[in-house]
Amino acid sequence: MEMAASARTVDEIFKDYSARRTAVLRALIFDVDQFYGLCDPEKENLCLYGHPNESWEVTPPAEEVPPELPEPALGINFARDGMNRKDWLSLVAVHSDSWLISVAFYLAARLNRNERKSLFCMINDLPTVSEEVSERKPVKDKPSIESGSKSQGTAKRSNDGQAKSNPKTADGDYEDDGDEHGETQCGSCSGNYSADEFWIGCDVCERWFHGKCVKITPAKAENIERYKCPSCR
Repeated sequence: MEMAASARTVDEIFKDYSARRTAVLRALIFDVDQFYGLCDPEKENLCLYGHPNESWEVTPPAEEVPPELPEPALGINFARDGMNRKDWLSLVAVHSDSWLISVAFYLAARLNRNERKSLFCMINDLPTVSEEVSERKPVKDKPSIESGSKSQGTAKRSNDGQAKSNPKTADGDYEDDGDEHGETQCGSCSGNYSADEFWIGCDVCERWFHGKCVKITPAKAENIERYKCPSCR
């Protein structure tokens, strides 16, 4: 991967960060069809690199150990066909943000405290890659109550398109299910819905599961912003 050897002042490191960020945004937004095609799950581990000349590249990680710079998320191609395309791009965007920050502060190793603070403020003034990618989603895909914890009475759509509310609320009280969940079956054990058990819904495949079947307790669910079942993980 190309190293910005002269990037040592705050302004130079920020310029390097901005160029790499622009490259990643180009891959995930403007060249997205090309990027999607290059991330073939049948290939070996692949990474998305953004270079200081604002070009991007999908390639295996550097072979040097340790690498010249921090490496991007490894194996982004493996999840491509197992997720909704927009969700997959959002996931790559989040990991790209993490990588961009790690590269910037790796280059900033010799800066003093005030310089590092200044660099962070400059970076923080820009929208993240994740925010940029999410803003280009349809309204229905933007973060909403549906993206919250499944233990908080979230509304969710079943496979037949009918709205279903979460079988259990956050404080441990079960909602009046009536006939609403009568046909819901656990995606793990195929057991029918029961109002006296905790259930959690997968945000990717939209199947429901007994909490005990996927080893998720109500307390643990409180800290899950977006739940993925074992199959979708």
